[in-house]
Amino acid sequence: MFHGDRWARVFVAGLGGNAETGLLCLRALVPPVKAVPWIPSGYSAARRLEKMLRESAREAGFREGVTDFVIRFVALFVERGRLRHVDSVLEKIERRIDARRGALAVTLESAVPLDDTPPGVEELGRRIAEATGATEVRMGTRVLPELLGGYRLQIDGFFVDASLAKQVEKMKADLEAGIAASRGNANDGF
Repeated sequence: MFHGDRWARVFVAGLGGNAETGLLCLRALVPPVKAVPWIPSGYSAARRLEKMLRESAREAGFREGVTDFVIRFVALFVERGRLRHVDSVLEKIERRIDARRGALAVTLESAVPLDDTPPGVEELGRRIAEATGATEVRMGTRVLPELLGGYRLQIDGFFVDASLAKQVEKMKADLEAGIAASRGNANDGF
């Protein structure tokens, strides 16, 4: 079993106040690693990978202290054969950093693309910040036509489903429950 939260906790704690820079560095270094068609796990593969990553980090202009930690972190993923989990850990690291800053990551899903007419995406972000006390709201949007209408919000681990598809699903369940209840009453001998 892979424990992504533990990896994220170690990353953020290990870099302390440099965790945001470390995350930027990690985001820059992971794509070249994932682009390698086949990376064996193990110590020697991790060492060869470290050389490649140092060059990439140097070209990107990252500081050595942060870079060393991030490179070793990525190499450890390779050493342990866990590279397939790196995207999940990136997401968890970002959430931990956001929590330290008082920022919220919000995903807004809608059936159609939203523009910024009231209550547009920007206004919704402002209202969420006011309601939650967040210092910043990072709003991501996705278009899901299967929602039919309305929206779905994911705020950290909390979900709000105000989609038309969810309302239709609830109406169907209510109708089925009503039909089942009326059939039960019909058999009561009245």
